[in-house]
Amino acid sequence: MNRSTLSLLAAATALAALTGLAAVTSPGADTPVAAAGTAPAQLPVERSSLLCPAPSTSEVAETTYTSFTPATTGDAGKSGSGAPAGEDALPDKAELKPSAVTQDAPAKDDKKPADDKADGKTDEEAEDDKAAAPAKKPAADKPVINATTPGTPVAAEANGAEAPALIGVASGKLAPGWTTQQTTVVPAGGARGLLGVTCTAPDTDFWFPGTSTAENRRDYVHLTNPDDAAAVVDIELYGPEGALKSQLTDGIPVPARSSVPVLLSTLSADPATSDVTVHVTTRSGRVGAVVRSAVDQLGSDWLPASADPAPSLVLPGIPADATSVQLMAFAPGEDDAELKIQLAGSTGTITPAVQQTIRVKSGMTASADLKGLTNGEAGALLLSPAHASRATPVVAALRVVRGSGDKQEVAFIPATGPVGERATVADNRAKGTTLSLTAPGKTAEVRVTASPGTEGGTPATKTYTVKAGTTVAVTPPAPAGLKGSYALTVETLSGGPVHAARMLALPQDGIAMFTLQTLTDDRATVGVPEAEQDLAVLED
Repeated sequence: MNRSTLSLLAAATALAALTGLAAVTSPGADTPVAAAGTAPAQLPVERSSLLCPAPSTSEVAETTYTSFTPATTGDAGKSGSGAPAGEDALPDKAELKPSAVTQDAPAKDDKKPADDKADGKTDEEAEDDKAAAPAKKPAADKPVINATTPGTPVAAEANGAEAPALIGVASGKLAPGWTTQQTTVVPAGGARGLLGVTCTAPDTDFWFPGTSTAENRRDYVHLTNPDDAAAVVDIELYGPEGALKSQLTDGIPVPARSSVPVLLSTLSADPATSDVTVHVTTRSGRVGAVVRSAVDQLGSDWLPASADPAPSLVLPGIPADATSVQLMAFAPGEDDAELKIQLAGSTGTITPAVQQTIRVKSGMTASADLKGLTNGEAGALLLSPAHASRATPVVAALRVVRGSGDKQEVAFIPATGPVGERATVADNRAKGTTLSLTAPGKTAEVRVTASPGTEGGTPATKTYTVKAGTTVAVTPPAPAGLKGSYALTVETLSGGPVHAARMLALPQDGIAMFTLQTLTDDRATVGVPEAEQDLAVLED
């Protein structure tokens, strides 16, 4: 028997064995089979990633990290990944570890702002010193914060200028809906203020309307790479007249598991520009990206990325006592946008008298100073096409100021998506927390749940009805016997989409220090289609 005959016999034997196995394991007559076109089953995610930027370059900075995963019915004794317990089940943990020490940024700035720090250096010089330090080995592989149980927040602190960026991974029961809040108080210096940011998932594309390269601004985009291979990032700047000339000819390298702060004013040869939109994309790899902005005389805060470009946008959480609201918008496509400006307040949606529309030219940043927008009423800004036949996608953000004179403080609100089924924000305090809920279309009912505190307390729940076209700003339910800080989870029970934001106000020395974080769907589940064996693939 020659080798060809043996090969044919082997193939026939293997096919018979496979056919026999399929016959044994295929569904029987009484086994229900999913019909064609059936929606995929929604199962809890098995793994989540979060990235927190380096919090500050100030020696007097005080930073708190708060990590939380909402509890899900049936958590006890089950794997959060939806897989049965056993060898394939992922461990139930969520931890954030230090990234490598911040690497050298690709450019330096020659401007010297007037506001000096307590140690004699400006915030900009301190940032440059930190970036110019030689690369060092990563910090010890020890978690800064570690959670093991859903439903209870955990917190950690880091003080001073040496706190690094953090890279986090959650798995098992801790993965679905995992969130981490980074809150920093800087009581003095050019970057003084309350800075808050929800740590972000890695991605490849980010839009940041609302930045600046002006003399009175020091805006850094922080790029954090969670992976074991280097990432290469491109940064484009767009001002009121279009794209700004770049001083960089190559992409910005972000080493593996490292973080790079890039001063925006170093990226352009054009004169200082007040209103700038930043577009961050990766040529290779993925990063977390967020902008830290310091404004002379107004303080500082983090600016997260805007929601993806869309014809209609919602910017929730404008405080009732805002003394200044500035809108920045950008149209990334080839068409101009004409947008209608509306405010969803406590009694309904109105068109503000200060400005009714804004024209956004293609590839250019447009801005509008909406003085007296709120008139003492909390609300959300609604942007929609002024002409139904011209629905041009845009991105947008708000710069919000509270206080007066030298006691002012600044925060930012990016356009954001709805809370969906569930969204969570951590690090809420017994005093100073305001939750804003907006239903831009249909009336909706939402459930708000306060977790136990980081050091104790009993959960509390309250249901709110948000009428169509209105905003409800409330002091949320706090846990009974609260010790420490707590998390808030918002769930949509019925009705139309709801957009939400949390304001945390911690006044200090008469300064109206505050920060704003928007809430978006936590994407705790993922669609998993049902698969079947198909012997047709073996046919010619």
